[in-house]
Amino acid sequence: MSPDTSAAGPAAGQPPRSPSHAVEVDLLVVGAGPTGLYAAYYAGFRALRVAVVDSLPELGGQITAMYPEKQILDVAGFPSVRGRDLVEGLVAQAATADPAYFLDRTALTLAHVPAPDGGSERVVVGLDDGTEITAGAVLVTAGIGKFSPRPLPAGEGWLGRGLEFFVPSFAPYGGKDVVVVGGGDSAFDWAQHLEPIARSVTLVHRRDAFRAHERTVAEVRASGVEIVTRAEVTALRGEHLLEEVDLRVDGEPRTLPAQALVAALGFVADLGALREWGLETDKRHVLVDSAMRTNLPRVYAAGDITEYDGKVRLIAVGFGEAATAVNNAAVDVDPTAHVFPGHSSAL
Repeated sequence: MSPDTSAAGPAAGQPPRSPSHAVEVDLLVVGAGPTGLYAAYYAGFRALRVAVVDSLPELGGQITAMYPEKQILDVAGFPSVRGRDLVEGLVAQAATADPAYFLDRTALTLAHVPAPDGGSERVVVGLDDGTEITAGAVLVTAGIGKFSPRPLPAGEGWLGRGLEFFVPSFAPYGGKDVVVVGGGDSAFDWAQHLEPIARSVTLVHRRDAFRAHERTVAEVRASGVEIVTRAEVTALRGEHLLEEVDLRVDGEPRTLPAQALVAALGFVADLGALREWGLETDKRHVLVDSAMRTNLPRVYAAGDITEYDGKVRLIAVGFGEAATAVNNAAVDVDPTAHVFPGHSSAL
């Protein structure tokens, strides 16, 4: 749903917050990342009234919060697309559904209630500002839930003084000596993207093996990035801003010049209030069936938050899951509807 953030409201160009009140829609989407935005578009394609809630102040989920400048390589039809450009396209696509956005707000409670006219039951979701949204169905697309970066033990007190956990813009790193700590996709992606503009980039990892995609690892090895393995950061030093990073490499001390350190050590994820809804989980993810149904009636899930046999966590997979969930939810909203409405290209 979001990383920890102190932002007060949506950024310029984003839809404004809707006022606090009772709202009725056909489908409520919880999570405004790529999967949620595509779900909003597809709900419009199914002629459903849709609302989207996210505890981040901006649309785009993890892409906007963490890597808007990153080139994304696994979206069909785009050999490479910058994160912010993908989000911009998804927002424009979702706009065709005229969704109501509730940004910088967290979904807290969920209850099933009978319809006042004696019809099918409805789902009521309460937000942290008192807003209540009543929907025919709910689709949870909350990514990895509420997340916060894993700390760098030696970096305590250095956040904002040279230590960062995300790289929302590459420009501040121009001409600097940069140390990237980690062995996963984010560490290698940021090292690769920073190498052309930084004075130097050193990637530090505690093991010889990496979790990053093999192709990216090979490209970084072939670049000007220095890779230091079997190493750990022992201290950050400088008068006020970061100037040097101390390492222990194979038990031996080494000091690197560094005006910036990116700690890409992964995240601690928390499903937060979603756990209180009674959703069946495997502790980290929501379990769904082939229709993307959860164990709760009229509640679906799609994207990285889901788990099922053979699950692959890719943006492209999330798009397909969103369409599957919306098509099945459409029948909950209107029992006379068909699960498969036909192809959009046939309209």
